[in-house]
Amino acid sequence: MQVITHIYMTDKKEKILKSALELFANEGVNATSTSKIAKIAGVSEGLIFRHFNNKKGLLNSIIESAEEKANDLFADILKQKDAKSVIKKTIDLPFLIKKSEYDYWKLQFKLKWEEEYNNPKKMQPLIEKLTWAFLELNYEKPSLEAQHLIQTFESISTEILKGNFSNQNEFKQFLKHKYSV
Repeated sequence: MQVITHIYMTDKKEKILKSALELFANEGVNATSTSKIAKIAGVSEGLIFRHFNNKKGLLNSIIESAEEKANDLFADILKQKDAKSVIKKTIDLPFLIKKSEYDYWKLQFKLKWEEEYNNPKKMQPLIEKLTWAFLELNYEKPSLEAQHLIQTFESISTEILKGNFSNQNEFKQFLKHKYSV
């Protein structure tokens, strides 16, 4: 019986996380109450506090999960030994975001404006790898090229998440041609 209870609790915890993610990403963290999360998740508000202590604990749990997803996405790029592959895979990255994960990424972009949650260093390994790639390919200013591509990456990601990017494939091909990858 104890195993069934544990599985049941895990299911409820997942419902809380999923509901909170959807609400935080689409309505904002401050505009979302724990009572609304509980209602959407179909659980008691007390259960949220039991699992996460408070709304901030719940948000931190979601952020942790999103950072793991980002690290997984970057891992393939960071292990590349070929400079052109690093650039090509970085260009491809925003176009690989699954619709089922849009809320994770929307929330990450929203939190960039919150000083407490903004972590500009999380992109540092990717910037360093891109700088290496541009240096290998004899670009005049490899560090600036890396920063430029990251800014382009972030802009593309934002437009995709907002649903405003109708010519994604054309733009991706444009960037690949621009960087000869």
